Amino acid sequence: MPTYDIVDDETNEHYTIFCKYTELEQYLIDNPMCRKLISAPAIVGDHIVKRMDGGMSEVFSRVAEAHPNSPLADRFGDNRTNAKKKVESLGRKHGLVKDGSQIVPNLSSTYKTT
Repeated sequence: MPTYDIVDDETNEHYTIFCKYTELEQYLIDNPMCRKLISAPAIVGDHIVKRMDGGMSEVFSRVAEAHPNSPLADRFGDNRTNAKKKVESLGRKHGLVKDGSQIVPNLSSTYKTT
């Protein structure tokens, strides 16, 4: 059940009622000196999910792979090896790859010395 903020106009007292909406309507009819204050709604689900099923985690990991510079990639990781990550960071350092743009995937194979 929701909570409602009520103000008594005669005493200027503020209090909270925990009831159904129909009960609130009846309370306001019975007490004409009281009125309901407007407040922001409580948003359900506006928090980090700690436990997630495998299907959703797989979807997020695919999105992370497609967008490696996104915050989602930081959280759900990507399937790049440490070597690829180091090559990528060197590419950024030397201006070959910029943040927010596509990653050059075969940068290491371009500059092989054998």
